[in-house]
Amino acid sequence: MARADQISDFLQRLTPLRRSCLLAELERLEMSGVDMPSTSDIQAKLRAEFRKDGSTQNRASPSRYFFGPLEPLLVDGAPESANSGRIARGSLTPIWEWICHDLLRTMARDYNAQMKDLIAGDRQREAQQATSVFQTKVVKSLEGTLGTPDGAAQARSRLAAYTASPAIYGDLTKILVALRAREALMKFNEALPARLAKFDDAQVGKVTGLLDSFAKKNADAVAFALALVALRLKTPWQLMRLATKAARSKKAADVAATPYAVAVAMVLDRLEDKRLALRLALKHNRVLIARDTLTDIYDTEHALRVRIDEFDASEWGLRLHDIMDAIAALVQAEVSRFPEEVGHVLGSRSLRHHQSLGGRLTSLAWKGRDAITDSLSFCKGLIGQA
Repeated sequence: MARADQISDFLQRLTPLRRSCLLAELERLEMSGVDMPSTSDIQAKLRAEFRKDGSTQNRASPSRYFFGPLEPLLVDGAPESANSGRIARGSLTPIWEWICHDLLRTMARDYNAQMKDLIAGDRQREAQQATSVFQTKVVKSLEGTLGTPDGAAQARSRLAAYTASPAIYGDLTKILVALRAREALMKFNEALPARLAKFDDAQVGKVTGLLDSFAKKNADAVAFALALVALRLKTPWQLMRLATKAARSKKAADVAATPYAVAVAMVLDRLEDKRLALRLALKHNRVLIARDTLTDIYDTEHALRVRIDEFDASEWGLRLHDIMDAIAALVQAEVSRFPEEVGHVLGSRSLRHHQSLGGRLTSLAWKGRDAITDSLSFCKGLIGQA
């Protein structure tokens, strides 16, 4: 039997959910840096059957309705990557299979059967209602299961049957929080401006007010609300302004003491995502994509170090140091493939925009604006004490 026929025969022996789990697992390993050249044919066949987001060609599936509220919070990439406020898309299929076969087998079977008829009849309102009821049942069951050490341990053990990712349990706990706050997150999302092209003081103040209202009843879901804000930003690193603006000073310790300090960690999460994207771009010889990705990385690194004082000595700074060391190793390995006299676009100093004259002037403008803001805040404080 030819290799292609053997692969097709093997895949057809698996259920659709198992095939989807296999694709998610292979992509997770690839994103994690595992070299798997012998699986290229399998991945090609699975991607032909499943969309990149892990759903079948029939996008209106019961599981898609169930996870619908999470859609803005989903991120492609390895579940092992730190992603505060976001959930790995590849985690959905194994978690859904666990819900259907282990958590609520009978209720899930009834839900799937009911949804099959509602979807076929295009009865959208009834489908949404049925989904909401089942989501509530899952939330209550998860609260009971994960609320005890034995239940949590059993969930970890059973989830291991569907994926080897050690991060799957973390995504399950995130899904619980996000589904529990799904209505509040939807209202918060609708209240946000459509775009935040220029995240100036006025916009930061407006968004902070919305976050304050949201956090009063949904403190454990704040990171998800911040993730919704990040989707609207033209410049992703500006998310950290929600923390720096609220701080007493620009010192890292003061920024870390603010209610939305997690925004800085989320900027670092996205920097880690870009490191993975850079590695994949280089692996597939997509040099122009790698160049643009590296430029974004350098811009974010500069912004973190300039906008927060004593950053390098903080835990955030230590994490940034590790990320940038890993990125430097990737760039060096790529650049060293070419003779020194030839050069490489990734070795160009022009990628570090902040080192240009325009970049230095921008940095000075930042510092000047921050100094004026700090002075105004000090004066207001004095007036308030008078």
